[in-house]
Formats: sequence, structure tokens, C-alpha cells
Amino acid sequence: MSSSLPLFPVSASTVANDVDMLFFFILAVSAFFAVLVSVLILVFTFKFRGKNPGDAGADIHGSLTLELIWTGIPFILAMIMFVWGAQLFFTLAKPPADAMDIFVVGKQWMWKVQHPEGVREINELHVPINRPVRLTLGSEDVIHDFFIPAFRVKMDVVPGRLTTMWFTATTVGEYHIFCGQYCGTKHSGMIGTVVAMLPEDYEAWLAGGRSTGSAVQNGERLFTELSCVTCHKKDATGRGPWLGGVFGSEVLLSDGRKVMADENYLRESIMTPQAKIVAGFQPIMPTFQGLVSEENLLQLIAYVKTLQPADPAPAPVKK
Repeated sequence: MSSSLPLFPVSASTVANDVDMLFFFILAVSAFFAVLVSVLILVFTFKFRGKNPGDAGADIHGSLTLELIWTGIPFILAMIMFVWGAQLFFTLAKPPADAMDIFVVGKQWMWKVQHPEGVREINELHVPINRPVRLTLGSEDVIHDFFIPAFRVKMDVVPGRLTTMWFTATTVGEYHIFCGQYCGTKHSGMIGTVVAMLPEDYEAWLAGGRSTGSAVQNGERLFTELSCVTCHKKDATGRGPWLGGVFGSEVLLSDGRKVMADENYLRESIMTPQAKIVAGFQPIMPTFQGLVSEENLLQLIAYVKTLQPADPAPAPVKK
């Protein structure tokens, strides 16, 4: 959007102009018909008004052609909006495979960010331009909404589950982050800044940042500290299933159902493990509700996603 229209934020992502075009198309169609209907009402009010109190209007038998026109045109316009909007929705819903993963946790009233290399930020998000960035979002308390107007992207941050969004910044600069969902008395102060940088500047910023270990490293440490390693063993001798290769696969449950092992499945398995019991195992895993924070959950999930399937057992030697 042109900077000559100060009512609109700048367009600084790959999808911003697409969102703007759809918005203005819907706005133009709505405005056209609003004006058309208003003008016709005024014209018909004066043209067909009764000149005498006893006047009665003539019978109207209708016109099939007219009915088809004023039914067909709105239908075609509505389908254009639907198809255009659906294509944009699916684009926004599916991050590229090579997207960089960043974790964001909402908490009254701040945004906590962790980069894959372990650098952390509060109310700031540094990203390189021209590189897809996938955000995994979680909440520690109430519902929030991560909104970057300049990128035309927003996503609810819901307690008890994980959500994702993605964007590719195209222009170097600083852009507002807002919470788009009322979350309490200081909701209006839950703001932040996206700092879009040249790739080389981003790498320099990462190198100069203080890291407490990457998300995967911290997840591995937690996996040991919480004694997960005693039950989830690679040699399949533990009381729980080996988690290598489980992410992104179908898991057979004890009740015969099959579920996709995505981030929310892993989160639920940690917080409420009795909800979905894997076939062949007993419901003995304790809940970690209240024992691990939302940041810890994201780190554990990041580590589990890196685990590899166990090597197949060697075939018996024939004698």
C-alpha cells in the first residue's frame, strides 16, 4: 500500500499486497452495490410515489431475465471472493518447508521469543528479509493474538494448544507487533517490534546475542531431567514408546483410532498423557501439567522432532 495513504500500514511481506488487493476488491464491490441500491431507492421513491391517496400500484408479473441477472451477478462476485479468499487462506496456512522456526510465547503482558540458536528476546522479533519464518505460538495464561499489520498476518495464541503462522519479510525496517485479542487490563500495552534485517546483519546480530542453548539442546536436557529417558528408550525396552520419527506420522491408539502426531499431539501427550494412549502401552505416564512452562514444552517438542526412528533389529542368522 502506498505511503501516501497513512490510514494503512506499509506493505512489508510477500503476502501483504495480495491481502490488500482482496480487501479492496471486496470493499469496491460492497461500496458499488451500497451506492447503487441507495440511489435506486431514492429514484423509485420519487418516480413511483402515489400522487393521490387512492392510487394503487399496477400488478408486477416479474421478468425471468431480470431475476437471473440480479441473482447471477452477485453469485459470480461472491464465488470470486470465495475462491480468491480460499487461495489466500491456504497460502497463509501452509508455511514453506524451508521456513526458519521461531518460538513465541504470549504472557500477560509481553511476548517472549526464542530463536532456534537459543537467543531470546522480549517484545522484539529479529528476522532476516527474504526468508520464510514460521512462528510456533503458545500462551501461558489467557488467549492472545499475535498481529503484525505491516505483514498482514495475525494468529490467535490459545492457552492449552499451539498455533502457527508464517511470513516472509521483504523490506528492512521496524514494524509493530500488537495483541489483537483483549487479554486483560494492560492489553493495550502488549506491543512489540519486528526488526527486519539483511541476512548478513541478522547473522551478525545472532552471533552477538546471548544464548542459553538452542531449543533442541534445552529440550534434550529437560528430557533427561524429567526422566523421560527412563521410559522412552530407543531399544524399545522402556515402558513407553520410542519417540523417534513419531512427529508427522500416524499413531495408532489403544481404542483403534489413528491420529496425526503434530505439535499439539505432542503437547497433549506431555500435559494430559491419559487423553490418547498409544496401542500396546499402559496408561502409566504421569501428567506434567504445572511442572513445565510453555517455553519448556516448546523446547521438548523441538527435541522430539529431531529424534530418529530406531534401527530395525538385525535379521536372525540362518544356520
